[in-house]
Order: sequence, then structure tokens, then C-alpha cells
Amino acid sequence: MLIKEANYLLSAAWKSQWPSEDMPEICLAGRSNVGKSSFINTLCQRKVLAKVSATPGKTRTLNFYDINHAFRLVDVPGYGYAKINDDLKISFGKMVDGYIRQRKTLKAMILLVDARHKPTKDDVSMYQYMKHYDIPVIIVATKEDKLKRNDLKKNKTLIMTTLDMDPDDHFVYFSSLKKTGREEVWQLLEPYLEG
Repeated sequence: MLIKEANYLLSAAWKSQWPSEDMPEICLAGRSNVGKSSFINTLCQRKVLAKVSATPGKTRTLNFYDINHAFRLVDVPGYGYAKINDDLKISFGKMVDGYIRQRKTLKAMILLVDARHKPTKDDVSMYQYMKHYDIPVIIVATKEDKLKRNDLKKNKTLIMTTLDMDPDDHFVYFSSLKKTGREEVWQLLEPYLEG
């Protein structure tokens, strides 16, 4: 995928702030410390398109990114961050739920998990939630560069089994450091990016 333009578009806390439904959207979800911002920057070959924070749990809105004026990436608030109070977790949940259920241009989700660890209950819940609404999911296991070579197959099996992955969904190892998996992710996304 040739990225000619990649721009932050807007942050939306309410449906009224969402941009018009005039192009396909790919939703990105994952735990607060899984590396979503680094993933977005690497995927789009930009250093600071998405802000990388030292403190997890900073994203509190839906962040829309315009790619090539042809489709959008939509970053939803990270889940599983202990320091966020329960009221905020509920409001995050409602915001994400509203987007996923109501957005007609949502074509697929990228669910980011940490390649080094068994998926959490939150990861499993998010995956099951997307499957409930028949949304195709690409599992991206980040921080692949931190795994030993002989752990790659074992951890892939652990992640796929824990999530009870649908055979129609895809799994990609990804490293922002080594740029591993970037082209594979774009190849898997292409069918969803056509009008």
C-alpha cells in the first residue's frame, strides 16, 4: 500500500462529532499498552501521526485518521487500564459500542494483542463482541521483536486458541521496531477499502 497522505482528522466523544459516512473505516482496538499509536505510525509510515504516550490509557475519544482521502483508520480508547475509574470505563464502553453498532462504513477491525502474552479476558471479550456483529477481524500481535524465534509458533497457537479464532480471520505478527508485518496487514485490509 502506497501511503500518499495520512492525516489526523478529528477526535470525537459523541456521535454528532463523527465525520460523514462517505468512505470505508477500519477500527483499531486493543489494551492501553499494546502499542496502537506505534502501530498506526508504522502502518502509515509516519513518525508522529498518532501520539505515543508514556502513560497508557490516554486515548479517551474515537480518533479518526484520513488515509489517502480514500479510507479512515479509527482508533478507539484502549481497554484494561486499571487507573481509569469505573464511570469512565462505562462511558468508553458506550462510546465504542455505539460506534461499532451504528457505523455503516465500518468494514473491519484490527485487534491488537501483545505477542508475548496470552490474550486477556478483555481481548477475548472484544474479539467475541466483534464476531457477534459479524465484523471481520485481523489479529495483530505486536512487539514481535521481543519474542525469541522458537516462541513464535507456540505464542501464535496460544493467542489463536485463547481467542477461539474464527478460521476466516487472519493473524499477523507485527513489530514497529523492525517494520515486520506492515505489508501483510495492508494486503489483508485491501478488500475492505474499496468504496
